[in-house]
Amino acid sequence: MKVAVLDDWFDTLRHLPCFEHLQGMDVTVFTDHEPDEARLAKRLAEFDAITLFRERTPITAGLLASLPKLRLISQRSVFPHVDVEACTQNDVLLCSNMKGGTPPYAAAEHTWALIMAAMRQLPQQMQSLRAGNWQIGVGKTLHGRTLGLYGYGRIAKVVAGYAEAFGMNVVWWGSEEGRAHAASDGRTLAASREAFFAEADVVSVHVRLKPETRGLITAGDLGDMRTTAVFVNTSRAGLIEPGALLSALDAGRPGFAALDVFDQEPITWADDPLAAHPKVTATPHIGFVTEDELNVQFDDIFRQVKAFVAGAPLNMINPEVWH
Repeated sequence: MKVAVLDDWFDTLRHLPCFEHLQGMDVTVFTDHEPDEARLAKRLAEFDAITLFRERTPITAGLLASLPKLRLISQRSVFPHVDVEACTQNDVLLCSNMKGGTPPYAAAEHTWALIMAAMRQLPQQMQSLRAGNWQIGVGKTLHGRTLGLYGYGRIAKVVAGYAEAFGMNVVWWGSEEGRAHAASDGRTLAASREAFFAEADVVSVHVRLKPETRGLITAGDLGDMRTTAVFVNTSRAGLIEPGALLSALDAGRPGFAALDVFDQEPITWADDPLAAHPKVTATPHIGFVTEDELNVQFDDIFRQVKAFVAGAPLNMINPEVWH
């Protein structure tokens, strides 16, 4: 079984316990990102299986048509970057664990780090100190302020615990189903969607990107936020209406943003309009990039490859191709 592990930029996975699942297989780890589809198809032509590092590499119909030997794609969580219909047409099984186990603490911790960094202007203060200019302004205390959490999932619940430990008030919004679950758990819901965005000092979005959630946060939502508020996104850039956040920041509502995700990734150019915006605290999609979290995620991914080789696939998304 020839297995390609894609986009492991820092050659991390082979040094984690999860890699033992691939023992005895012919494994190639690619530590670069190949954006050109034709070159990528040539690179992967001889492989039976590929594992995906989140959405770093899109799996298109054109790519799949160029990989006649491919039998398995193994990944984790939702798959807006994978053409499932084309997988089925090309007799390629897609396996993806959609349930998860423990909360993704790495993402929750990074969300909290961004909130604190934005509220206390940490990147700007550090830059000023290094330049010999000492302090540049006055930050904001979290205690007593309001955190709005959009989405009632595992990460948001962990972030809520951090906020409560810091003395923040937490209010919730999300889908009708999510709001119902939050209310049944005794959580505080905003009076309305408009009130949620208008009254929070910090709004943090924690929603999976699926076709029905793309563009979920609109220009109107952002425009309802305060000029002093911070908008935080460590989930996916596609949850925001295209172009809306940059326009909103330029207009002053919200006043600031803290971002770990962008429409185009990786950003390999200087002075990106959003990443380098003076009102943005930005990191390069590292919310999940810890050894601990990668071992959890790839334990699922590599276990799916092992199960496929054993003839008992796990977490099949298109089981009709299995025979």
